[in-house]
Amino acid sequence: MDFRVLGPVEAMKGADRVALTGSKVPTVLAALLLARGRVVSDARMSTLLWGWEPPATSGAQIYTYMSRLRKLLGDEVAIERRPPGYALRAPRSTVDLIEFERLAERGRAELAAGRNREASALLGQALGLWRGTGISGVTDHLAEAELPRLEEARMHVLERRIEADLALGRHERLTAELTGLVAEYPLREKLRAQLMTALYRCGRQAEALRSYHEGRDVLADQLGIDPGETLGSTYHAVLVGKLGSGPGAGGGAPAADADDGAPRPSMLPADVEELIGRESELESMRKQLTPEPDGRGPRGLLVTGMAGVGKTALAVRAAHAAARHYPDGQLFAELTTADGTPRSVRDVLTMLLRALGAVPDLADAPGGVGGADGSYDERTCLDELIRLYRIRTAGKRLLVVLDGAVDSGQLEPLVPGSPEATVLITSRARLPRVTQARTTVLTPLEDGAALDLLVSVAGRAQLLADPAATQALLARCGGLPLALRVVGSRLASRPRWPASWLANRLAEPSTRLRELSYGGLDVRGALLTSLRQLPRHTGRTLMCLAALGTEPFRAETAARCLAEPESTAEQRLERLVDAALLDICGVDRLGRPLYRFHELVVLFSQSLGRARAEPART
Repeated sequence: MDFRVLGPVEAMKGADRVALTGSKVPTVLAALLLARGRVVSDARMSTLLWGWEPPATSGAQIYTYMSRLRKLLGDEVAIERRPPGYALRAPRSTVDLIEFERLAERGRAELAAGRNREASALLGQALGLWRGTGISGVTDHLAEAELPRLEEARMHVLERRIEADLALGRHERLTAELTGLVAEYPLREKLRAQLMTALYRCGRQAEALRSYHEGRDVLADQLGIDPGETLGSTYHAVLVGKLGSGPGAGGGAPAADADDGAPRPSMLPADVEELIGRESELESMRKQLTPEPDGRGPRGLLVTGMAGVGKTALAVRAAHAAARHYPDGQLFAELTTADGTPRSVRDVLTMLLRALGAVPDLADAPGGVGGADGSYDERTCLDELIRLYRIRTAGKRLLVVLDGAVDSGQLEPLVPGSPEATVLITSRARLPRVTQARTTVLTPLEDGAALDLLVSVAGRAQLLADPAATQALLARCGGLPLALRVVGSRLASRPRWPASWLANRLAEPSTRLRELSYGGLDVRGALLTSLRQLPRHTGRTLMCLAALGTEPFRAETAARCLAEPESTAEQRLERLVDAALLDICGVDRLGRPLYRFHELVVLFSQSLGRARAEPART
């Protein structure tokens, strides 16, 4: 049995079309097919059949339609009653919508890999499955509910096919098609930008500019808005002659036209050879970083956790694994200096723009641009950098990795406006204002993974020779990857020393953090960076609460320790949680949160108290 919804709703038995009369039976079939095996509730089916005013006998009529459909389709298709509704199961049948999505996904992958000829063919095959307006012959209620989504999917595939054809130098044959499409869909800026590109490459620069102005007027008249970044950046590229084959070039060099000669930056740090203990998080992030069939990826991913837990390593590994899905480049920026000081947004934008092929002179001007008023000039300079960055990233499938974000305000100017771009953020803070970001919270490693990491750095010989010392080392690192790497590196640098030597040095709590420092890796320094990013009074809170040790405690206990009302103590605890210096480890029997410090955070807090207590040296 072959089902078709990309046009009139049809069911085919071989070459014979099943007689689906009226609009109600096709509506029932289409609703079941679009549910993809999931249950369509009676209430949902009633709405799709009759809208908000169903007849009193709607339940009986739905039952009748289901019975009629079963008889028409035969034994090959099962329409099952599953409260609160019905589901269709047809494992040996085909659905043109499923085939469309399969071809579209393959085409998108080929396009992302730069194989434009294959992409054009696959995307063209997907579009060829459409036989007119989707799900025609159904009730207006179903069409209003489902047709916009189907049409949007078709338009995205069409735009991708045109993108591939432009990359293949087929601009002359595209102008007529695009002219008709822009007339039919005057508000789709992507199509108009593609028409401008095709016209420009045919040597018709004036017509390309006229198309832009017509589009700008339509957007202003109908929606009251200005052109978006995709259309605006194309207009700018036409003006400055950066759309591949220039005016009069005719056929031009097709392959070179694909990216307007723009660079494809690859700024990611070296890939992590082996990421131990984060397999499930990595797999989840790899799936999240894979764009949807329409080419759109998630707008943002956030990786958070305490200092030294491995946020950057996971983000870099995931970014390398997903790089092929972002053919326009991968950007990477560290948002803090080594001591935790936030880098200026202006400096970060300047670096990213240079990687994107822009060298903004205003970014190098010591006082900004505009006049003698320094603060005004600085604001003007930053606004211009943000505008240029959004133009440069418009319409591009970019992966932007922002490492070590301090707060949401630092991020906002660095997020591209293009829906095709994805931003991967690491931060010790929870960043509540990062909207639509899928968050991965990293916690210290379990014992097995911690041992694997230690072995991978130190080697097996010393650790296998003294299992008791190895267990002591693991316990004193508390599963923190940074601490484990320090210990492993120290053992690897002293292959003849027994593991017990270092275990004994780490046994003394007051000096453990001093020992957890080696070759640029420093646990205390990492924790100190976290503290410096918080208000000063938070440090006093941390030192006071360190006396509670590593056992779980409630806000009530913290309030007594701080000599403050419980509500005030809760606010202070939440700040520590947001800064990844304190964990919520569960709830008590009344549902109140239980808090707990990591042992190394306790030792760090105690070290702060000792440092304050020491007399000043002269």
